[in-house]
Amino acid sequence: MGSGKAGARLPLHNNPEWVYNRLSLIRARKPILLGILLIATLSCAALAYLRVNDKNSLALDFSVEPSTLPADGAASATIFIRTRDDGAPSVAVSGNRNGAVIRAIERVPDGWKVRVRSGVLPGVLTVRLQAPGHRAASAHLTLISDSNDSFGDGTPDFLRLHARRDRESFRRWFVWLAEAEYFEPPEARPTEIDDCAALVRFAYREALSNHEGGWADSIALPQSPAMESVTQYQYPSTPLGAALFRVKPGPYRAEDNADGTFLQFADAKTIWRFNTHPVGRDLALAQPGDLLVFRQPHSESGHETFHVMIYVGHSVIRPDGRSYLVYHTGPVGSGAAATPGEMRRPTVEDLLRFPQPEWRPVASNPAFLGVMRWNILRRSSGEPDE
Repeated sequence: MGSGKAGARLPLHNNPEWVYNRLSLIRARKPILLGILLIATLSCAALAYLRVNDKNSLALDFSVEPSTLPADGAASATIFIRTRDDGAPSVAVSGNRNGAVIRAIERVPDGWKVRVRSGVLPGVLTVRLQAPGHRAASAHLTLISDSNDSFGDGTPDFLRLHARRDRESFRRWFVWLAEAEYFEPPEARPTEIDDCAALVRFAYREALSNHEGGWADSIALPQSPAMESVTQYQYPSTPLGAALFRVKPGPYRAEDNADGTFLQFADAKTIWRFNTHPVGRDLALAQPGDLLVFRQPHSESGHETFHVMIYVGHSVIRPDGRSYLVYHTGPVGSGAAATPGEMRRPTVEDLLRFPQPEWRPVASNPAFLGVMRWNILRRSSGEPDE
């Protein structure tokens, strides 16, 4: 006499099929569980080994002299790492990286000497140190605001490019950018390039930029040459931000950073007066990246018009052995007959024979103010050149 209904199934725990399948599942999972347990055991052992090894490694003995530097992109400090190991230490800059670089790592009798050049932004600079057989360590340098203006020309020393490689990089990029825009169709050029000063501002700013990644696309250039960028600082990450051009007279003061003394815009006259210095009125003194400045008086209005041309020298885009200049004429004419002007690229010989003598770059031309060089390229004779 049964107590359940006909055809009723046994509960799962009494069902032989379920018990068999569960045992099979356990047997199948057993190797996986053992593998996980083995990996966990090995990981714990490895961590324990690393902890013991780290405890047994030596603390790194080092010192920093001096520990405080002006944020001028030129001053340097020395880190002395005392170790008997012949393996060179690993050294890297982190934190407030702008312009700070490891200049040299040298072997000395009691260890290693690392020379670090300061950056241009105030703050704490961290240098990571790793030497064989020693625990990793960090050295810290404090960079303080610097208001020195060695020439009293209004340009702070932290903007001057102290390393020869940086000055050469700036010159190459400046002239390449200006000449590259000449070869671009007018409709493909940045709309900001509408006169001589605008071309100069554009090439100056972009010559100080980081030229990696999508930089060329950001200014609509079809290509970018394989040239080194300036390392001391890169636009717009400077203590002055994007305001690179001085627009007021006087030597540099710390207050200039925030009172409108430096702006992103400067006309031809302002570029000449407050951002460059004279080299001479002999065109033979010009180097690539220098400016030729002209002042044309207008007798009918009493006003003066200033014009700048960029000395390119030998072209790197279309080399032919001749020396070139490049400039934008700015708007031509007035009223309904006015045109936006054009970019031009005469040879030095062409300009010396220009039909209008007031545009010839010769000392006998009173309208020719001379060859001008950027203040950021200015350096004192006693300054060490890296």
